[in-house]
This record gives sequence, C-alpha cells and structure tokens, in this order.
Amino acid sequence: MIDPKIALAYYSRSEIQDAIVAHARDKEAVGTVQGESFRKRPDVLQYPGDILELARQGVTSFHASEELWFNPLLLKPGMNKKEIEENRKGWDLLLDIDCPDLEFSRVAAFFLVEALRYHDLQSFSIKFSGNHGFHIGVPFEAFPEKIGNRETRTLFPDVPRAIASYLQAFIRKHLKQKLLEKCSMAEISARVKKEELLTDGEFDPFKVLSIDTILLASRHLYRMPYSCHEKSGLVSIPILSEEILTFPKELAQPEKVIPARTFLARDLTTPSEARRLVREAFDHKTPSEVYTTERKTITFTDSPDAIPEQLFPPCINNILKGLEDGKKRSLFTLMNFLQCANWPHDKIDNLVREWNKRNPEPLKETIVVGQLRYAAQKNEKILPANCARREHYADLGICTPDSFCRRIRNPVQYAKRKAWLSAKDKEQKPAREKLSDEQKAMRRQFREKQKST
Repeated sequence: MIDPKIALAYYSRSEIQDAIVAHARDKEAVGTVQGESFRKRPDVLQYPGDILELARQGVTSFHASEELWFNPLLLKPGMNKKEIEENRKGWDLLLDIDCPDLEFSRVAAFFLVEALRYHDLQSFSIKFSGNHGFHIGVPFEAFPEKIGNRETRTLFPDVPRAIASYLQAFIRKHLKQKLLEKCSMAEISARVKKEELLTDGEFDPFKVLSIDTILLASRHLYRMPYSCHEKSGLVSIPILSEEILTFPKELAQPEKVIPARTFLARDLTTPSEARRLVREAFDHKTPSEVYTTERKTITFTDSPDAIPEQLFPPCINNILKGLEDGKKRSLFTLMNFLQCANWPHDKIDNLVREWNKRNPEPLKETIVVGQLRYAAQKNEKILPANCARREHYADLGICTPDSFCRRIRNPVQYAKRKAWLSAKDKEQKPAREKLSDEQKAMRRQFREKQKST
C-alpha cells in the first residue's frame, strides 16, 4: 500500500496537478482512497488545486471515465439509454492488459501495438499501469463520425468491445509462440500461479493474461496517467512504444516521475484514422459470434415469471458457488442471465451481493454497485455470451455440461427450455388416480400377467 504522505508529496507538485487535470477534461473523474471511491459520483477535476486538496484529505489515486461527456456532473443513477447518449460526447478505446507477470504483459502490449500499426493506426498511446500491466489507448478523434448510419459516439461499449475481441484474436498465435519461446509451460504456470493453461489440448495464451473487454461499460473508470497505484506505490506513466519491452519499473517511482508525455494526445490525432480497424473488427467472424453495431436484444413469448434457480444451467450454478478467477467476466454473465431469466432488479441485486461474498477474494464494492446500477437503468435484455465463448465459461472452469447442454447454445436458452418443458410436463401430467382396493388388485394382477407372458 502506498504511504499517504508520499502520495501527498507527489500530488503537491504543480506539474503533476496540471497533467492530471488536463487528462480529466470532459471526463468523469474520481479520487479514490486505497481503491475505494472517496466521494459520491459523479465528480470532476477542473483545477490543479482540486488535486492537492483531495490529496490532503487522503486520496491516493485518480480514475477517469472512458467516455467523454458534454457535462459529467449531469450523470446520475437510473438514467435511461437515451439520456446517457444525449450527454455522451464520445469515448476513448482503452485496452487493459491484466497479468500477474509484467514480462508477459510486455509481450501482449507489444503485439497489440503492432496490430494497431498493421491497421494503419499511429495515434495511439501506451502507459504503464503502475503495477503488472499496460494500458493502450486510442483517442475518440481517431474514429469516424459515423459507423453505418449511427453516430459513433452512441456506439459505446459495443464498438470498443468488438475491436478489443478482434485484436485479441488477431494476436493470439503470435502471443502464443512468443510466450513459449521465452519460457516452458511449467515455468509460465509457476509464474502466473495457474495450473491449467490448455484449451483443446493446446497452450492458450489468454489463460496466462487477459485483455479486459467485459468492463468496457458505461461509466467504467480506469487509472489516470500520472496517478499513483495503491498496491505497488508506483505511478502510472505514459511511455513510448519502443520502451514496452525494456521499460524499467524504477522510473515509475513517484520521486522520479517527470510528466513529459501525454496519454491520448488528441491534438496529434489524425481524424478517422481508425476506419480500417473498425471495418475489419466488424467483418471479423468467429463460429460463436458475429459482431454488429446493434446490441443483441431478445424478447420472449413465454411466461414472464422468474425462472427458479433449480432450472439454472451448470455454468451459472458454478458461478454462484464463488470463483477464484474471472469474477469480473462472470459478474457480467450472471447479471445478463438473470435479467433474461426475468428476475426483478431487487432480487438480482440481492443474489449478486450474496454471490460476491462467497468469492474467496470478493470484487470491490464499487465494481459491483456500478454494474448493478448500469444493469438497472437498461431498458432491454442482453444475452450473455454463447457457450462456445471459452473465455467466459470453459477457460474459467465453470463449464461442466450435463446431458441437456448438448441441445443448447446459450445459458439463457438452457433455462428457458427447461422452464418450458417443466410447464408442459405439468400440463400433460394426468391427475393422480384414486383407485379402490379392488381396482388396485386388478391392476396388480394385470401387470403380473403381462410380465409372465
């Protein structure tokens, strides 16, 4: 944990205050104390003095929204999609590489940068996260004003998610080859503290690290450049792309940091530079999913009653037992499943909070509350990922299919089908016969005779 006195001395520097405030322009910005929000959201950082005053009150780090707003202070819980989109000015693409081993994160960051360059992008930024990973950002100004017939600013988080998933598929084989060149599988397993690194019998690099796409959600926050990291005591600082593989963490010590570079340099961005990346991300197809600019919404014609837990598929039941890894992805899966299973928001809230308590290391309250709030304000039902999406199920060890799973493609389909069959069975099951003793005896004799013949 970072010493608040060291954080105060660091944030007292005027050049650090200026750099943080400049990055916070048009963004929701929040000061946190050891990872927990210091004040109620929404909040903004408008003046350098705001940084110093918050640091004096014990704030240790600062986080900002991926979205750009006309007025961040108008944000509030319960806003519907239209209200949010009217206030949203744009959004930045943020790729968050998460891995317990910095060397493996370096390799992933390197290939992501190469992938962006391959797609004719130069207006990207890289920053050290402050601990074990990297953030790669593309400013909103690099994207076309419209995708199809819709304004790009309204297509959050769909477009960023599609791009992130596409880039993950794009670098998979390169990442796999390089990691195995650096270390044996046994060494990789020991360094990331995971025993299972195989998918279909082959080494899977995304069991070693992840490129977080699930929390690309409205009002999601990321650590701002030149903010301290609570756990490591280091600073999240922008670096050059050629420094990814060699950047020494020691340069991120608060007393050594000089804010000489900008993360998401809008004034140096080429307009519509990401057009090719967007096009190829949406043209990219996998057996399990085709990306579109529209969210996957569903309607059901069967009973609106909430589906009971005894009809949940094995993967959802396994999530509800509590997880060591993949809690963020599973939170997203669980809430979308429950909404599609017709659970009311108050029951979803209770179940999710109880589930989080069962996790060996619960998610932070701010993450759970933020996702619950976002789900409650949506006026549509969104399917969780299909069963074929290994990163959501098999890779987390929660896919333990039963005989019924062979017939379905999505956890919601499992529950709906089970509920329909249960209702049909009740309708068709005849009322229990009331037989006299004589009738029972006659039936017994009949069956015994049938067996003998």
